[in-house]
Amino acid sequence: MKEIRKSKGNWTQFLSGVPAKDYVFQAAPYEEQIKKAAEMIRNSDMVLIGAGAGASAAAGLTYSGTRFTDNFDEFIEKYGSANMTDMYAAGFYPFPTPEAKWGYWSKHSIINRFVPPALPLYQMIYQIVQKKDHFVLTTNVDHQFWKAGFTDERIFATQGDYGMIQCEKGCHQKIYDADKLFHQMDQARRDCTVPSYMVPACPVCGGNMAMYLRSDQYFVEDEHWHEAAKRYGYFRERINNKKAVLLELGVGFNTPVIIRFPFEKMMREYENLSLIRLNLNDAVIPESFGKRAIGINADMEKTIIDLCKEFG
Repeated sequence: MKEIRKSKGNWTQFLSGVPAKDYVFQAAPYEEQIKKAAEMIRNSDMVLIGAGAGASAAAGLTYSGTRFTDNFDEFIEKYGSANMTDMYAAGFYPFPTPEAKWGYWSKHSIINRFVPPALPLYQMIYQIVQKKDHFVLTTNVDHQFWKAGFTDERIFATQGDYGMIQCEKGCHQKIYDADKLFHQMDQARRDCTVPSYMVPACPVCGGNMAMYLRSDQYFVEDEHWHEAAKRYGYFRERINNKKAVLLELGVGFNTPVIIRFPFEKMMREYENLSLIRLNLNDAVIPESFGKRAIGINADMEKTIIDLCKEFG
């Protein structure tokens, strides 16, 4: 990727909170949609991937069911099944002590960030776009795009990383690798808590540390984050003058202002763009996009497998 210019504006210029008013589920047969999607990608100059939680869920990183109950049985027993319904709900539980908080989050991070290898779905996504000029915009924090082979300069993960921690109050703009710490916590955890000496403290202000996840106004946007935002902005500028595909993967309506609505806004503004939206339940497409957009309302893993077959 070419070197970016250093004076890019704030990335929030690319956000959008405006939904379409003409959503429809497309009636075209699945096989026809697959062939058309493959043709769009094949004929494109650039591919911008936008990936949400649905992509990782389809890949196997589900937050509920047996994957949760088998790995977090001790937490369910201690805090109650009403509070520990799945990993998403457990993350909001008001743990009584820092030792209890890190007892949970170290386990959560290991299960979702460090243990899983590059999952097949992500590897297939890479196979589909690797020969194209591509970029990834993702709200996922599980590091799967890196593991699958995408290079760091082609990824902007806006919401953080399960493998990093930061000052809880964001007193300084730096994040810290927690790989070694979390594995040590995992070994030392007893009764869902870690020893007090393992609880991390901010090296600058001495206060509490937190997971590197966007949850409040204290989320740290460090130099690496801003460089990724600039590269995304530069890619967005170049895409406006090329035959490009917006490949949206598992983006619902929980945080649509980062990927879903901005992709739709781009489609309205630039006739050279096409949209492929893969989503098990929410693959609705603005009817006004006509033949430039495909919404495949099906299991994403199967869809990606079938797309891969189209590329041989």
